[in-house]
Amino acid sequence: MTDQKIVLVTGASRGLGRSAARHLAQAGFGVVGTYQSNASEAQAMVAEVTAHGVPGTALQLDVADASTFEAFAGAVRDALTASGAEHLHAVVHFAGYGVHAPYAETSAAQLEDMLRVHVTAPFLLTQLLLPLLRNGSRVLNVSSGLTRFTGPGYAAYAAAKGAVEVLTRYQAAELGDRGIRVNTLAPGAIATDFGGGAVRDVAAVNDAVAAATALGRVGQPDDIGAALPALLSDGMGWASGTRIELSGGQSI
Repeated sequence: MTDQKIVLVTGASRGLGRSAARHLAQAGFGVVGTYQSNASEAQAMVAEVTAHGVPGTALQLDVADASTFEAFAGAVRDALTASGAEHLHAVVHFAGYGVHAPYAETSAAQLEDMLRVHVTAPFLLTQLLLPLLRNGSRVLNVSSGLTRFTGPGYAAYAAAKGAVEVLTRYQAAELGDRGIRVNTLAPGAIATDFGGGAVRDVAAVNDAVAAATALGRVGQPDDIGAALPALLSDGMGWASGTRIELSGGQSI
């Protein structure tokens, strides 16, 4: 078996997950990336990864459907075998989406969707992948700057991400005997298609976020993706149970 480090990145066909996959490959990590429905973009991601001489695979996954998770874990095992690796070096949970609705108008279905996608998925997926994680591996859950500062209309999304941060601490405590480090990455507002692309495409929103950010601009996907190799490196080996915010100093 090879000593090639393989990272599972959910939501790797677009946005932050796509940037993360590309930067991990540039740093020498192989990538198993997931996509929900856009197979062509997933294959484009694989091409970007393998162009750096490391293994790249795309697997379909709907994080809203927990009934598929066990079969997905089997597919990850097969992908590792095909890459000549025995274990994952890390799991990074980027897959998800937001709901924008005033608190008083948020429906039970919208809240349930946020909890299913952002809490149930990383909880159960990581659990099922534990046999594939080597001792000393990494789990990186993804939260949001919205757990520290408020953005009206994101109560359900932010509440789910708050639960992710608590989950991270429990995972870190209970998996520490295997040397598994579990941390939370919390991006600030990033210019992606999140929330309909308002931060990226609406000038007034972009300007307001930039004005509230210490570094004076809106974040870009590569501001997050470029940090992934460092966050999963041995140099971050003493970090576990920690929330790491990458927001350029938004709303401080």
